Amino acid sequence: MNGACLELEKPIEEAVSRIRFAPKSNHLLISSWDSNLRLYDVDSSALRLEATSEAALLDCCYQNGEVALTAASDGFIRRYDLHSGNNETIGNHDDIATSVGYSDETCQVITAGLDKKIMSWDMRSGKAPVHLTKLGAELESMSLSGFDLMVAIGRSLNMYDLRNLDRHVQSYESHMEVQIRCISPIPYSRGYAVGSVDGRVALESSYPSNSNNRGYIFRCHPRSKDGRFHLVSVNDIVFNPFTPAAFVTGDNEGYATVWDAQSRRRLFEDLRTGRTIGGG
Repeated sequence: MNGACLELEKPIEEAVSRIRFAPKSNHLLISSWDSNLRLYDVDSSALRLEATSEAALLDCCYQNGEVALTAASDGFIRRYDLHSGNNETIGNHDDIATSVGYSDETCQVITAGLDKKIMSWDMRSGKAPVHLTKLGAELESMSLSGFDLMVAIGRSLNMYDLRNLDRHVQSYESHMEVQIRCISPIPYSRGYAVGSVDGRVALESSYPSNSNNRGYIFRCHPRSKDGRFHLVSVNDIVFNPFTPAAFVTGDNEGYATVWDAQSRRRLFEDLRTGRTIGGG
């Protein structure tokens, strides 16, 4: 398949931690380990904003088209004005903050960290956390879809209802044989995509007993060095809200690759080096 080519201004030199599509525009919000939050206009290939943080950014999300949130290695959750780049702290975890998401349904910021806690912050009532859930293990990744919160711990996936975070309502075991690094809901089906530490992506059904929805696994981020392949962790998976079958993966070396879930083919890459590589 021959795909379009993407070349964005000012390449990312460190690992990509999160890629987010804007809710109503063709903008990409990207956080990375170089402590920068970047906003790209894909239509014009322009860098609209680059905001530097005091710590590595492990996650980011939109609150709306004007405001973004980040989770950082210093444990703090910060809120950014995407016009000025100014930010404010809304709270913090006791250890590294690994994940952040925003729910339109509840107007809550949901966060997780290596302190084994899920916390929620109500943006309508102030900055004090309104709920805290203690987990028995470190949470690797989480994703929000409506009232559903899905979290990845090791190879397990647990589903929570945002209206009652006291206990999970469903639990799944991924087909991955290694640790899950990221998780994302599939917008056009009752399923989810997970990325692993060994460079693979699995598209799986929320109803694994149904043989028609068993999904598939593919290896997406091997890199060749000195004629030998090594495996790079898939840090993020995000689906395009305007073209649901298309999704982007970001890896531990700063690459972003666009895939077609239906044809199971790569469309194009990359954001790291500034090269344009057509899909094969």
